[in-house]
Amino acid sequence: MSENPTSSELATGAAEPAVSAVEIRPATLADVEGIYALIEAASQTTTVLPRTRAAICENVRDFRVAASGSEVVGCGALHIWAVDLGEIKSLVTAERLRGHKIGRRLVTALHEEARRLGLRRVFVLTDSVEFFVRSGYAEADKATLPHKVWNECILCPKFDDCDEVALQLWLDHESGAAL
Repeated sequence: MSENPTSSELATGAAEPAVSAVEIRPATLADVEGIYALIEAASQTTTVLPRTRAAICENVRDFRVAASGSEVVGCGALHIWAVDLGEIKSLVTAERLRGHKIGRRLVTALHEEARRLGLRRVFVLTDSVEFFVRSGYAEADKATLPHKVWNECILCPKFDDCDEVALQLWLDHESGAAL
């Protein structure tokens, strides 16, 4: 394995990027294919909802990516529902890099964006409850979420037997901390 891995080595997993070399940044249209590939793979084994390339393009400004060079190794989106409410969705890390805190870094970047925009609260529907609780989230009543969310839920294969939990985080804009 070379000291500076090639993109083909990264794609095959022959070499892993140093976690510190993974950059968290706003997504661009050049990232759409990488975002699509991550979400498509995750939607086959988890409750991450699949997204079309067109939907990713339409919402590319919602996404942050974790990138190693030109390779997208993680993604997450902050969708705005109301003047004070956002949702974190499509949070995925490449399977081979899970456990390296890339997801945590993406969530932190999405929280920073939520604060920048002036949101007071963010929520998530997830089966990864422990991950979000460690980030300061607490359980929320699904009935308090925007009705529009359910338009996406109906697309989920687990719609009739949903095991996802609604969690929310109240943001403190002054300190940058969660309330």
